[in-house]
Amino acid sequence: MVNNSNFNFTNNTFITLELPFSEHIEELRQRIFHLFWIILLLTSLAFFEVKILVKILEFPINNVKFFQLSPGEYFISTIKISFYTGLLFSSPFGIGQLILFMLPGLTKKETKIILPLLLSSLVLFGLGLAFSYYTLVPAALNFFLNYSEEVLEPFWSFDQYFEFILVLFYSTGLAFQIPIIQVLIGLLNITTAKQMLGAWRYIILVSTILGAILTPSTDPFTQLLLSSAILMLYFSGVGILFLIKN
Repeated sequence: MVNNSNFNFTNNTFITLELPFSEHIEELRQRIFHLFWIILLLTSLAFFEVKILVKILEFPINNVKFFQLSPGEYFISTIKISFYTGLLFSSPFGIGQLILFMLPGLTKKETKIILPLLLSSLVLFGLGLAFSYYTLVPAALNFFLNYSEEVLEPFWSFDQYFEFILVLFYSTGLAFQIPIIQVLIGLLNITTAKQMLGAWRYIILVSTILGAILTPSTDPFTQLLLSSAILMLYFSGVGILFLIKN
């Protein structure tokens, strides 16, 4: 039997009475604790296979010899690579923990919206990483190689190379969250899809600026690729919002 003191029914949705604040904090602490151990486990596994990860990171560029500026540089770099790999592959678990924490406080209608958005956010972040790895990184690195090939021999610090790729990875992954932000703004009735579409001139300017800011390289070709991707994502978000609202 259901204790009516614990549940209120309104318009075919149920809302649980609020738990004490201390219990919310305790639940959040436990979920963060579980996420921490998952990240630690995946980071450790990545460290044992870090040579494979290093080869994957070196794959986008050819004819470059890497060196380390200090005896421990490569070791520190492999720790960074392992950590960010663990962080990346633990993100589905983190999103799952976030969903489980939020579900008791959501209505059925909100649940139907939030779950696809969170999953879509994860998929878009993965697509952003793939776009960066297969398109932006080779374009940026080949530009610098071709620009200096007649006067300089390409010897690069592996740690600086990895940080360059890392910035490009995560900036592109975050840029691919634009449709999710648009849908959230539209669902909150802050603005409409029609208004977003009407601001296309400003969006072209903003995408150009973002492409320059988010790209760690200074070459115009890479910035143009990222700006074009941001534009496509923006208009995709407008289209999705039109479909949801109509």
